[in-house]
Amino acid sequence: MRILDKYILKKFLTTFLFVVGILVSIVLILTFSERNESFIKNDVPTGLILQYFLAYAPYIANLITPITVFIATVFVTSQLASHTEIIAILSGGVSYPRMLKPFFIGSLIIGIMSFIFTGWIIPDANKFRVAFEIQYFDKEFNYSERDVHFKVSPTKYVYLSSYDSRRDIGFRFTLEEIQDKEVKWKLSARDITWDTLEVGWKLKDWSLREFDGLKENYKYDNRKDTLIKINMTPADFGNTKSFEQTLTITELGDYIDELKMKGADNIPIYYIELLVRYMSPFTAIILTFIGVILSSRKTRGGVGFQIALGFFIAFIYILLFIAAKSNAETGSMNPVLAIWLPNLAFSILGILLYRLVPK
Repeated sequence: MRILDKYILKKFLTTFLFVVGILVSIVLILTFSERNESFIKNDVPTGLILQYFLAYAPYIANLITPITVFIATVFVTSQLASHTEIIAILSGGVSYPRMLKPFFIGSLIIGIMSFIFTGWIIPDANKFRVAFEIQYFDKEFNYSERDVHFKVSPTKYVYLSSYDSRRDIGFRFTLEEIQDKEVKWKLSARDITWDTLEVGWKLKDWSLREFDGLKENYKYDNRKDTLIKINMTPADFGNTKSFEQTLTITELGDYIDELKMKGADNIPIYYIELLVRYMSPFTAIILTFIGVILSSRKTRGGVGFQIALGFFIAFIYILLFIAAKSNAETGSMNPVLAIWLPNLAFSILGILLYRLVPK
């Protein structure tokens, strides 16, 4: 790596970290001011508050990465341009594409780190953050769905008329096994209660019907509870707010497979989250490329104008991403196309700008 590459790469990465630090600090201060009343009202220990903000900081840093990487690129490139360093570089025989190399390396480093953080580090931190927010900021949660159906194995199906998540009790329970479109047996109960010690469900007033052709065996017991263990837990009826943010990439894949097996209807939420995890690292590379092209010429507006332009374009990207993600969640657009649309659009924009910039 040449001295020039090290010089630009160092300026780019240090500026990026500085911008991230400044913006994250501002967000944390505003968040503390907004939620301080809740901390006092709930008598939250200081140690938990600090732990919450330590978990919240990387989440915010990753969230604003498109803005920070673009601002850092624009700031560094516009400084080089205003000091006529870019003119000197190009006059020294370095081609314009060659000058982009250190920026590409820097954006690649940021992209790889972003993938590692979004894939594993931030989800682990979010496990505490989301639980903390649910406990201290949200209202008491109670499962309100009616007529719930679960597929707990390839051949077994569960039905519940309702579920009380405060007491972990399900009402009008049915478990049946269906093979080759035939019901083999059907287990029904007035209600089921979760047993934390036995790690299973206790059935009350249960009946079992077993079918063998035209024959039927019937059993009934209303005197003692019976324990069963199936692929269903109280977590299936818990507060799923931001739950997808608490899963690592590996856990997301496994959870999606589990939801498919159960026949759940909320699979798109987790599938879209998985797509975003794989898409977001490429954002740093694309926005860095555009930022260098837009800022490599000395302008009358100076560095301030170019930084403002950087903010504007970064916000356009974020708005486009929010709109595309909403279309993916509502099913009005193919999820893969919707999630990658902002990157595709800005890649085309970058290629057009590259063809127009003087080299």
